Amino acid sequence: MVEENSKTPVKIGWLFKMAWRDSRRSRSRLFLFISSIVLGIGALVAIYSFGDNLRKDIDMQAAGLLGADLSISINKEISKELQGFIDSLGENRSEQKSFGSMVLFKSGGTRLVQVKALGGDFPYYGSLETIPVRAGIDFRKQQEAIVDKTLMLQFNAAVGDSVKIGEMNFKIAGVLEKAPGQTGLFASVAPVIYIPLSYLEETGLLKKGSRINYQYFYKFKNEREVETVLKTIEPRLEKSDLDYQTVAGQKRDTGRAFDDLTRFLSLVGFIALLLGCIGVASAIHIYIREKLATIAILRCLGAKAFQTFLIYLIQIIGIGFIGSILGALLGTIIQQVLPYVLQDILPVEISTTISWPSIFQGILLGVIISILFALLPLVSVRTISPLNTLRISYQQTSLFKDPVKWLVYLLILLFIVGFSYLQLKSLQEALVFTLAVISAFLILTGTAAVLVKLVRKFFPSSWSYLWRQGLANLFRPNNQTLILIVSIGLGTAFISTLFIIQDTLLKRVTLSASGNQPNTILFDIQNNQKDKVSALTKQQGLPVLSEVPIVTMRIEEVNGYTLADVKKDSTIKVSKRAFNSELRVTYRDTITSSERISQGKWIGKITPTGGVNVSLEESFAKRINVDLGDSITFNVQGTLIPTVVGSFREVDWNRVQTNFRLVFPTGVLEDAPQFYVLMTRAKNKQESVRYQQAVVQAFPNVSVIDLELILNVLDEILRKIGFVIQFMAAFSIITGLIVLIASVLISKYQRIQESVLLRTLGGSGRQILIITALEYFFLGALAAATGILLSLAGSWALTHYSFKTSFNPEPLPLISLFFIVSSLTVIIGLINSRGILNRPPLEVLRGE
Repeated sequence: MVEENSKTPVKIGWLFKMAWRDSRRSRSRLFLFISSIVLGIGALVAIYSFGDNLRKDIDMQAAGLLGADLSISINKEISKELQGFIDSLGENRSEQKSFGSMVLFKSGGTRLVQVKALGGDFPYYGSLETIPVRAGIDFRKQQEAIVDKTLMLQFNAAVGDSVKIGEMNFKIAGVLEKAPGQTGLFASVAPVIYIPLSYLEETGLLKKGSRINYQYFYKFKNEREVETVLKTIEPRLEKSDLDYQTVAGQKRDTGRAFDDLTRFLSLVGFIALLLGCIGVASAIHIYIREKLATIAILRCLGAKAFQTFLIYLIQIIGIGFIGSILGALLGTIIQQVLPYVLQDILPVEISTTISWPSIFQGILLGVIISILFALLPLVSVRTISPLNTLRISYQQTSLFKDPVKWLVYLLILLFIVGFSYLQLKSLQEALVFTLAVISAFLILTGTAAVLVKLVRKFFPSSWSYLWRQGLANLFRPNNQTLILIVSIGLGTAFISTLFIIQDTLLKRVTLSASGNQPNTILFDIQNNQKDKVSALTKQQGLPVLSEVPIVTMRIEEVNGYTLADVKKDSTIKVSKRAFNSELRVTYRDTITSSERISQGKWIGKITPTGGVNVSLEESFAKRINVDLGDSITFNVQGTLIPTVVGSFREVDWNRVQTNFRLVFPTGVLEDAPQFYVLMTRAKNKQESVRYQQAVVQAFPNVSVIDLELILNVLDEILRKIGFVIQFMAAFSIITGLIVLIASVLISKYQRIQESVLLRTLGGSGRQILIITALEYFFLGALAAATGILLSLAGSWALTHYSFKTSFNPEPLPLISLFFIVSSLTVIIGLINSRGILNRPPLEVLRGE
């Protein structure tokens, strides 16, 4: 009969019918198996839908983000010739000058704000959204200002009140709700006040050395004209150091910036999915063991090995498809909420339309993952022979004897590398991520193997019977040591890493106000104001902790090459970024406590031959691609200063003091145009407020930063960003817990026969519970401990190499996590055993 059946072609209908019939008694278990990927698919569909809608909305709202067809900006005063060129462009033109300044409200409160002096009809697309509505247009004609709503709330100001900017008082004409390109977080850090450009001169804030950004906005007849004009004027713009932006460029830049966000969130969802994959693989592994007798009977009845394989593959595909649909439905629901969660950090209003491509992509991904990670245990079905009906144990085929398993491992590896590459857009980062996942898996697998070997070799024969039984379950046939340690360990490792990194990032931005550290900083002090500001500070009873000179300059040449040379010849090993931005540097003859010379030698004075040795912060040097001994020529307000790179420095940017990417020796910049930064310390809030008011009244151009206020703003930003990260990380954490719970729940089928046999031989319920509790405690505790150790190693690498900060994890959350995971494993294991203990042994065997 077997010979006859072997010639019969495979009937697809029969396979589906057998898959359906065989699943009738196991559907609840199959749904439990596949539930571990539902959250992962849900997270990815939500993020894909969010990203899809974000791209569409950026395309639609890009003009409103820029507010014009073309903007040109520069952070230094321009010549009359260049002004004529700028004024000749466009059909309509607007001008804006922006700078940081202290302002004084009617209530007596002071705050550092971003003042924008606006002239013309900007914005041409969108509007300055104000209350009342007309205020955004009418304020330009009178001595009035529009004030950001956060400032109005902070200082209890009302429309009609006055605000002092420099030497002038402006009537508050309206409350600024939203401006082109402005996000909620930006408004919290740098709130804006708009004033008419025609009154800027009278404020007295346009002093020599003041840091002012000049911006010009243009409207053209159509988009084609913008591109045509830009091709003509681009060489002139670059030659004059003018930055420009178009609507098309705004689309690209905004999309690129938020591609990073969506890639990060996708990676979080992918990790949740990987945890679910582990759950799928371990669940199917145990499911196939349970079906061993059924498969052997099918083989005895003439079914081919490949047919039995297809029967169970059809089951997995079907349940995987249903699980993916549920995940896609969950993701679509979450996507309706996600824009509201992220609205404060997005420059555009995100729609919540259903993204069908994202849904289909999520369902396809879920089915592929279900098949891929179920294949490893499924391929063993091919080796089950009819003789297994008489055998008790299930012998897996060795990896070395079955090349199909090698192929499955290779497919899984390629899938992880490929998918992580799609999220990270970097092959190196994708390979590192994959290597980290494989390393964690191998370490947990090795831990399980070592545990089994040690327990078997050093088995404590003198211990009590119950302890010996609990330990023996770790290495007996059908043991669950490998499956539970890998699945519980990976889940614990990821949950622990999330907690450690979150805690580390929060510590990184916490500025200590203890001891004698400064908590008040004054910027933009002019040369002729330095002594007066210092005297005022001492008069108010505050110490002058430091006075630091700052000089603004640009890089003109690196090793004799200019920006034009670098653009012409791609073989020149000099980064274009070296020439792109202005540098604010200082000069001194010593290094500070927040710095350490990492390479080269610090030389704080001009050499006897007149050589100037500068010191660069090491990451900045790497970014602009310069080495020790390279020559750099700086342009200081038209004066060229040749220098040599003498040393690199490590800088602790978290210290509350002035830190610089570039430091000159003394004897070079003393006569250059410069301003000063003064740092002091107020004992309390009242003293700080009194001091700030005195500074604003006497020196309107000087900006005062209250670090306590900055910390409050940072806390608010961190709460918002932290909520977003926690919101998405919750998918991974919950998935990890589901995998943990599902792994332990399905493991009850491993222990049914042993428990029933003990009951038959006279074992009491209490004894079986103790044996079970000990086994699960050993597994849960070892898996949790290994997972936490892995998370410590991974978190250290992240903090050391990615975040460049110190690694000081809090022990209490890790200890709590250890006991939670261990206890949860034991509790679920004991719940599994209740059904066995409360019923007669024969009833249990028949039911299972």
